[in-house]
Amino acid sequence: MSILHARGVVRAYGHTPALRGVTLNLTEGEIVAVTGPSGCGKSTLLHCMAGILRPDAGEMIYRDQRIDTLSEGERSRLRRTEFGVLFQFGQLVSELTAAENVALPLLLAGTGRRAARTAALSWLDRLGVADLADQRPGEMSGGQQQRCALARTLVTEPRVLFCDEPTGALDSLTGEQVLSHLVRVARQQRTTVLLVTHDAQVAGYADREVALRDGQVDSSGFGVEVAGR
Repeated sequence: MSILHARGVVRAYGHTPALRGVTLNLTEGEIVAVTGPSGCGKSTLLHCMAGILRPDAGEMIYRDQRIDTLSEGERSRLRRTEFGVLFQFGQLVSELTAAENVALPLLLAGTGRRAARTAALSWLDRLGVADLADQRPGEMSGGQQQRCALARTLVTEPRVLFCDEPTGALDSLTGEQVLSHLVRVARQQRTTVLLVTHDAQVAGYADREVALRDGQVDSSGFGVEVAGR
């Protein structure tokens, strides 16, 4: 069943086109890797589908609702409740502990402090970093920070998870560990995942790979099932 659909999406930065009529459909529970060279529009597509950017033309439909026409505040609320976004560098708040970082989305949504901390500790434990609960980002390794960031993204149990080069700042072994955790949880919860990467090994974790080139879907890569999946 379709959960998120981008139809004919166009986006430019000034006079420079980033997306030239991209169409992409995500079904519930699948993991899709969007690949392509630097500057092909991968991150722009993710940002449009996550409601971070508004496309210049085209439609973005989430569960039969147009989200590209929503206000910025409504799209922000959607990302707090239905969507989760994981960036390359995690973007943890340096002044907060791991538990406080993970609890933050729940607190912003109105969850009580005690319940939010309990949920945060549970997710840190599921991702193997419970011992870091009271440490701040500056006291963690890159891989530890990214697992905490993943816990923060998952604590709201999003229906769709957007990952923008989530292992780009990690070494290969640490990256594999983070991806293994991500895929395991996504499978358990039937979370739909849109994974942007330029790394073929990372794309190998997906069910399907969609290649972009010059702001368009490369037909040779569209809908291709990843080997071994």
